Formats: sequence, structure tokens, C-alpha cells
Amino acid sequence: MRRIAMTLTLGVLIAACALPTARAADYPNRPIRMVVPYPAGGVLDSSARIIGRKLGEYLGQQIVIDNRPGASGTLGDAVVARAEPDGYTLLLTSGDFIIMPSLVPAMSFDPYKDLAPIALVGSTPMLVVANINAPFNNVKELIAAAKAAPGSIGYSSPGVGTINNVAGEWLAHAAGIKLLHVPYRGGAPAANGVAAGDVPLGFITPSSALSLLAAKRVKVIGLTGKRRPEYAPPSWPTLAESGIDIDSVLWNGVFAPAGTPAAVLDRLGKELTRAAHDPEIREALNKAGIDAESIVQPAFGERIRSDAARYKDIIEKTGIKISR
Repeated sequence: MRRIAMTLTLGVLIAACALPTARAADYPNRPIRMVVPYPAGGVLDSSARIIGRKLGEYLGQQIVIDNRPGASGTLGDAVVARAEPDGYTLLLTSGDFIIMPSLVPAMSFDPYKDLAPIALVGSTPMLVVANINAPFNNVKELIAAAKAAPGSIGYSSPGVGTINNVAGEWLAHAAGIKLLHVPYRGGAPAANGVAAGDVPLGFITPSSALSLLAAKRVKVIGLTGKRRPEYAPPSWPTLAESGIDIDSVLWNGVFAPAGTPAAVLDRLGKELTRAAHDPEIREALNKAGIDAESIVQPAFGERIRSDAARYKDIIEKTGIKISR
């Protein structure tokens, strides 16, 4: 009887260990939910729908976009962090994700322990734009105007604690000037505030600015990333080219709950990389103001840690705080 019991126990353990492998082998066999922690219609939502459509084609299953806005993006992040780690709930989120632990220490989950990075699929620098009638046309003139009247030049962003806000304070710190942060509720309102002249300056994503640029209601002062994206004309200088050593890029990355089988993560990483290199996807992302890019593990994890350390340093130096 003892021998039979031991045999049965061993069989149960072997079956339990083999279960994740079996699940990974037939993955996916049903639709996959991709959570986007921001409202529909924004740059992140556009990226998710463009990437999700092609990913679903490659996997042979529908990718269902689930917008879960709130709490500066952390509400949707938490939904995925607590989901079953089976590869059927994914998160497509932005670079704001990595600065939240520095701004909100008492989060309901640990993004570094509870989420597994899969792939970075796109990125975009912020545009530093000014109202078309603003008295400055480049970074040098902006700095001179800010030094002449410290704290009087306001800049818009999609909200306190966003990457846009951090980039704005980073510019002020690097240039030795003081700017006034004017937070809005989203990228489109922040861009419209600049176009209307309610605020002279804005740190916004290209997707929020393209129509306003075409209508000649705003002008580009600079790009916050050191590398000019594919869609950006040469007339858009980077801040680095203007003498300000800044490299702030809003990337879009895909994550899964921690504990998701390695084989599933590898399959997703492979297919997401394939999607990012698809000419049709690259063109669609460019039209949305996103540069197609692909970085998988372990390089993606290293990028997250490196970016988080840089932003944490800027947050501490500039004293950015977010109330929750």
C-alpha cells in the first residue's frame, strides 16, 4: 500500500509539473485580452489596436482590447498583475509605468515583481511645442525668455507625474530655468491648451500635435528623444542638438502576469517582434506618431531598469510629487 501511495503521489507531482508545459504547447486556444490602462482614442490605445490586430493574425486568435483607465494608469496595470498567469491576459502600457514606484511608493502591487516584461513594441519622443504666436521659436530663445521672467512661462502636460511632466522638469533643470507646470486631463486637452493660447508651451505626444501642426496652430521647439523617429522631419531638432542633454522617450511595452510559462512568453515575444517589423504595422504606427521598435527579454528588462533609474534621479532632483 505504501508503494502504491508513493507511486500515486509521484504521478500527481509529475502531472502538476507537466501542466504548464501542456498549456504552453496548445497556446493560444481562445481569445486573448489586452488591457490598456488609458482611455480609448489615445496614442497607447491606437498602438494596442494596431499591434493587437497583427498579433492576433499571427497567433490565430482574436486580441480583445480592454481599456481600463484610472489612477495614472496603475488601475489597469493592477488588473493584469492579479490575473491568472496563463498568457490570456496581457498589458500594453507606456513608459509612465516605470516612474510610478518613485511617485507612489504605496502601490497596491509591485510592478517589478508582479508583471513579466515581454517586449517593447514602439516608442515616441515627446514634442516640445509652442503656441504659433509665442515669442520663442527654438530652445535658445525659450531659455532666454524663461530666464528673463522665472516661473512665468507655463507648460502643459497630460497630468502630474506623467513622463511628459518629468520631461518638462528635466528640461528646466538641465537649462537652469524655472517653468510653471499646468497639468491637463489627457494629451489632447494639453495640446489644445497650447493651440488656444491658454498656455504658451506643451510637452505632448506627436499623435496629439499632428493635426494642430498641420493647421499651423502650434510650432515644434524640439524633440525630447536623442534619436529622431522615422516620421519626424529634419526641421524638428532634438533637445540634445539644441545643447540640452535630455533623452526622454515614451515607449510602449507588452507585459504578462508574473508566473506566466516561459514558453508562452517566448512565443509572444517572437510574434510581437515579427509584428513590429511588419512594413504595414510600421507605416500604421508612424501615422499615429509612433516609431516601431522591438526589444525583447533580457534587453527589455535592462531598458526598464535603466530608464527607471534615470527618471528616479530627475524626480528626486526636481521634487515632482503626485497626490493619490
